[in-house]
Amino acid sequence: MLVVEDDQFVRSALIRHLTDASHTVRSVGTALEALREVAHLRFDVVILDLGLPDLDGAEALKMLRGITDVPVIIATARDDETEIVRLLNAGADDYLTKPFSVEHLSARMAAVLRRSRTAVGEAASDSVLRVGGLTVDPLRRQAALDGVRLDLTRREFDLLAFLAGRPGVVVPRRELLAEVWQQSYGDDQTIDVHLSWLRRKLGETAARPRYLHTLRGVGVKLEPPVPDPSGAEPAP
Repeated sequence: MLVVEDDQFVRSALIRHLTDASHTVRSVGTALEALREVAHLRFDVVILDLGLPDLDGAEALKMLRGITDVPVIIATARDDETEIVRLLNAGADDYLTKPFSVEHLSARMAAVLRRSRTAVGEAASDSVLRVGGLTVDPLRRQAALDGVRLDLTRREFDLLAFLAGRPGVVVPRRELLAEVWQQSYGDDQTIDVHLSWLRRKLGETAARPRYLHTLRGVGVKLEPPVPDPSGAEPAP
C-alpha cells in the first residue's frame, strides 16, 4: 500500500492500522514523491489525499493515471458530490470522506482489490503471445525477448501486451489511451515516453525500429523484425 498524506497525525494512524492489518505500507507526504514511488515500485492500492502541499490531489491523480493503473482510493475531507463524480470519472477507483473508520477503509480496499483482480483475470489469457523472438504472458505478467526476461514497469507491460495481442495491426493513439491508460483523452507525449522506454528495453530505437513501428499521424504497431537478407545480426 502507498499512503499519500501530508497530515502527519493522519498518516501515522493509517500506517499503524494498515500495518496491524498485515499490509506492507510505504508513505509519502507530497504528490511528486508519490509519482516517484509508483514509477519504481508496484503497489496493490494507493490511498491518496487531495490537499497535498505541492500539487492538488486531483492533478496528482491525473498524473498517476498517466503512468500506472494501480487502484487509487481518494481519502479527503472534501465532500462535494460534483467533485467526487469528477474524480471517479478521472480514474479514481473509490472515494472516502474524512473522518472514516479503519474498518470502513479496509472494506473499501478489499472491494477495490477484488474488482482489480477480477479485471486482470478477465483481461489475461492462458496462452502466451509470441511475436518473433518476443513472448508475452498476460496471466503471469511476464515478457521475454529471445529468452531473456524483460524488466518492465506495469504500464510498459500493459502497452506491450496490448500491441502483442494485435501483431501487425496499426493501433490508433486514441485507442491506446482508452485501452491501456483508461483515458478518453490525453497527451500524446505520454505514449511517446512509454514507447521510448519500451524500445530501449527491446534493444531498438525510433530511428532503427525492430518490433515497434510508429506511423506518424496514424498509430503504432508491433510486428516481428524483418530478416536481414545478408544474414547479418540486426544492430541494436
